[in-house]
Amino acid sequence: MLGVGKLRASGVRLLGAARSEFRHGFSRTGNQHSWALQIKPWIFNNYRTVWFRSYGMAFSSLNRWKSSRHPRMKLYSASQTTVDSSEVKTFLALAHKWWDEQGVYGPLHSMNDLRVPFIRDNLLERVSDHEPGKPLSGMKILDVGCGGGLLAEPLGRLGASVIGIDPVDENIKTAQHHKSFDPVLDKRLEYRACSLEEIVEETAEMFDAVIASEVVEHVVDLETFIQCCCQVLKPGGSLFITTINKTQLSYALGIVFSEQIAGIVPKGTHTWEKFVSPEKLESILESNGLSVQKVTGMLYNPFSGYWHWSENTSLNYAAHALKARVQEAAEPAEFVLKEEAEELHAEPEELKK
Repeated sequence: MLGVGKLRASGVRLLGAARSEFRHGFSRTGNQHSWALQIKPWIFNNYRTVWFRSYGMAFSSLNRWKSSRHPRMKLYSASQTTVDSSEVKTFLALAHKWWDEQGVYGPLHSMNDLRVPFIRDNLLERVSDHEPGKPLSGMKILDVGCGGGLLAEPLGRLGASVIGIDPVDENIKTAQHHKSFDPVLDKRLEYRACSLEEIVEETAEMFDAVIASEVVEHVVDLETFIQCCCQVLKPGGSLFITTINKTQLSYALGIVFSEQIAGIVPKGTHTWEKFVSPEKLESILESNGLSVQKVTGMLYNPFSGYWHWSENTSLNYAAHALKARVQEAAEPAEFVLKEEAEELHAEPEELKK
């Protein structure tokens, strides 16, 4: 924020100088116009702040610098929210059923057979060594929409320090009660009744991994939600998402069959319009500086009660994305800035004359 403020102030000085120099120079090169101003950017500090001195420079250089920069994260506005109040009411009525493996949350219990190894294995790909029996020891994980703690607990048993958040207060009470039976988990797990956007500032770049499992299809503003996920991730951190694709098949099986016919999940649990395709999700992730590493389909057999991986993503799917490391994000801008500095050291030919 400090660097942005300085850059904004410098920009005001640049515009002021531009007005006074408007009449003094206009050059045309090829098909591009550039205003020859008596201003020169010099130089930049660790915050990528551009300082201006009085020499000649063209706006085309600024445009080239801007186009080469790594996509920046838009700042979250406190007036935005990702929580759907109607969804809160739905899950509030089911808060006492989280740990009934034969009940409405049975499919989420069995989903752990896929999603826990998926999270563990992808995290360990970027770790040189780990502690036997506790492979995720030392890692901080945020479980967004943790519900009753169905996913947080197995991750805690793998050694991770997990913070689970959920906007439904009764869900958090259920999760806290259940973890209290295991003294080890009681130390590794922390639960908070809040939304993701409420803790963005205090947890910025805190977590090695953020998990949103069966959550994004319930939020009201997916882009803001992904922005917040990225902001709380450390550079190089992982974002894991499991959700439902937006297809005709997902409507037929995920809503008509599962909710209205078979009663696998309560009616009104899902809204088809909120489902998101892997392509749209990948586009949102990449626009926020996250690179998608893997997308794979998941299929649930309602007769056996088990999940299995599939190449078909038309129903459920899991995605893993990485946040760029600092040096990766800085390299393109840094390269161009150095190039600009070298060019600007040379006095323009028209000024020599």
